[in-house]
Amino acid sequence: MAKLVLLSEGFTGRSHELIAEKTTIGRVEDNTFQIADPSVSSHHCEIHLRGSEVVVKDLNSTNGTFIETQQITGEGVVKPGQILRLGQIQIRLEAPGAAAGPAAPKKIDSTLVMDKRGGVKLEQLEQGSRGAVDPKVFAKKKNGSNVYWLIGGVILVVIIAGGLWVAFHALNK
Repeated sequence: MAKLVLLSEGFTGRSHELIAEKTTIGRVEDNTFQIADPSVSSHHCEIHLRGSEVVVKDLNSTNGTFIETQQITGEGVVKPGQILRLGQIQIRLEAPGAAAGPAAPKKIDSTLVMDKRGGVKLEQLEQGSRGAVDPKVFAKKKNGSNVYWLIGGVILVVIIAGGLWVAFHALNK
């Protein structure tokens, strides 16, 4: 029977046998296989057993679902020994009689959210910083309400001090 074995630090050795036709994987408790890691979406992906194939389906996860280094945009077939990556979590599919995959996962970047828009284009890099950032974005914002709070505070202090002065002189008469 095929099973998923977690390889990432903090989860090493945890596994889940694929006995049902559909297995849901995600961060929250209502998944068949819960992986409580911030890089894993609440409902990250599904694993479907279709005959002898193990098919993974991404559920529009934030950090993506990968077989080895290939990102899955819909569905993909995972073969025994291959690494499935959900966010920053690495999982190996193991099946009886199949050759074992790599023993230890390589360290991956700790960035949690990946940009799905494609990143920086080569032309943008060649242009350098010319016109790349609008200086108004980083300009200090002026907040006029601070002045009103300051004036109100000074007036309040003057009123309290005056009241104390009047009360003090009334007691001494």
